[in-house]
Amino acid sequence: MELFLQQVLNGLTLGGVYSLVALGLTLVYGILHVPNFAHGAFYMAGAYSAFFLINKLGLNYWWGMLGAAVTVALISVLSERLVFHPLRKAPYLHHMIASIGILLFLEAGAQALWGADFHRMETPYTQLLTLGSLTLPAQRLLIIGAAFTLVVLLQLFLTRTITGATIVAMAQNREGAALVGIDATRVAMLTFAIAGALAGMAAVLYAPINLVYTSMGHLVITKAFVIIVLGGMGSVPGAIAGGLIIGFAEAFGAFYISTDYKDIIAFALLVLILSVRPQGLFARGAH
Repeated sequence: MELFLQQVLNGLTLGGVYSLVALGLTLVYGILHVPNFAHGAFYMAGAYSAFFLINKLGLNYWWGMLGAAVTVALISVLSERLVFHPLRKAPYLHHMIASIGILLFLEAGAQALWGADFHRMETPYTQLLTLGSLTLPAQRLLIIGAAFTLVVLLQLFLTRTITGATIVAMAQNREGAALVGIDATRVAMLTFAIAGALAGMAAVLYAPINLVYTSMGHLVITKAFVIIVLGGMGSVPGAIAGGLIIGFAEAFGAFYISTDYKDIIAFALLVLILSVRPQGLFARGAH
């Protein structure tokens, strides 16, 4: 039972991080209607921003997280303004190629600034807490608490505020939203900023137990794509549920099967679930 509960903790940790990244990705999908491959680079940029602020400038962990969120939000908005907005009437293939270009540009920039080595981000939460026979790393508890707090706050923002409602309306029907007076430009910028901030904070939460390196966003964004397909493209509840499903599947699969197959489990689940429910788990609101 102790080992089972330990895997529950690991599953919640992974699920929280994946949900944050997938939420930003699904929000941007609602605006572009194409996958934003640059989102993995935003995740990486958040980790490097916090690494610089914490390890080089000596700021504490929380100021580093705030700085990373702001930095990645600005990078994300600049990407929308300088790259995606001029392509808004172009074929969707152009958006996909442009997002890959942003990904390569940001990764090359990070490697030029910090090199290709792996870096370790400092965290003040290195304690090991014990609950009976369970060992609870403080950083993992922080990830769970912070990630699900952010998920709840985002859900409240989208469902209980007028600004959040405009984002949902634009994701459902961009042309219809513009016809009723919603400023598409402002909503697109806000959506990209929120998505970037979520990716940056997810990276800062997870980096202390997973190192910082230029390609750290590749596997995370690949799994985020799996999550939003599982949950239903464009579905916010689906992104949350999908993140938890993948997180638990990886944690239990690595323990009970083998760590060698941990990263394959997400794709096996994708095939299994879509063979039963092709539209995803949350078809309502999906595109």
